Amino acid sequence: MASDVRIKILLECTECKRRNYATEKNRRNTTGKMEIKKYCPWCRKHTVHKETKA
Repeated sequence: MASDVRIKILLECTECKRRNYATEKNRRNTTGKMEIKKYCPWCRKHTVHKETKA
């Protein structure tokens, strides 16, 4: 079953700690926690967003 490999995650801003984005990741390809630079509407700038559990 391919659906067991993909898991739902939330991306949390590292500066204001708000959860702004929901996405999925492949558990086999990305074993560690995801970190990606995205726009935070609360901070009004691009910040690093880290993975949290959905």
